[in-house]
Amino acid sequence: MRPITLLSALFALAAAPATAFSPEDVMSGQMRPGWQLPDGGHMTALHIALAPGWKTYWRSPGDAGIPPMFDWTGSENLASVRFHWPRPHVFELNGLQTVGYKGELVLPIEVIPADPSRPVHLKGSVELGVCDDICLPAALPFDLVIDGPGAPDPVIDAALADRPLPAAKAGLRGIGCAIDPIADGIRITATLDLPGEAGETVIFESGKDGVWVSEAAATRSGPTLVAKAEMVPPQGKPFALDRSAVTVTVLSDQRAVEIRGCPAP
Repeated sequence: MRPITLLSALFALAAAPATAFSPEDVMSGQMRPGWQLPDGGHMTALHIALAPGWKTYWRSPGDAGIPPMFDWTGSENLASVRFHWPRPHVFELNGLQTVGYKGELVLPIEVIPADPSRPVHLKGSVELGVCDDICLPAALPFDLVIDGPGAPDPVIDAALADRPLPAAKAGLRGIGCAIDPIADGIRITATLDLPGEAGETVIFESGKDGVWVSEAAATRSGPTLVAKAEMVPPQGKPFALDRSAVTVTVLSDQRAVEIRGCPAP
């Protein structure tokens, strides 16, 4: 499947068959206030609860999913945010692979204030897709003032503990990525020396906005994992890939591994 635009994906969600469901029937959510960090930042989290059987999506959701999209308009004293994504799961439906979360999503968000001595007012909304047999577009507004030290939150702690393993901790002994031009973009082939088992799903992220990335084909022989995917930019022609910006995530039933950077072989 070649690239689909965000607009067409949202239209597809909105065009789902008429049912008695509304987003409020299948989803609820809140921002958890969390605690202050030693550097003056603050650890919060978006907590989405889903009805049985419903799911929502990871930051790289596959062709049939929509990632959460945040609008921080209205926030005050907010310099930046950093997302700490917990380990996602792979779903197959009608031959399409999607990546996300079923039941609930707790997404830790590290909030960086412009002035650490002042409260941060988080005000805005998040748009996301929620799916079961059908899909619905949903929007969740939030309005939270962060002030003071806060308090420990075991729900956020559990989500932080469930993040993908970094490369060194997962036992990665090496990675090399070959890049070949194709008619409308590039093909990336990653060879990893990584302990694991057959049946893993490999996901490439280009680190460049607007670049469509295909579902990867992956094979394993002992400790060697080889994965290939195509990357197609909006202009539809070969392009220079910033290897340091590439993220390779390896998902299995037991764990997830996140590798930052994809050097030449």
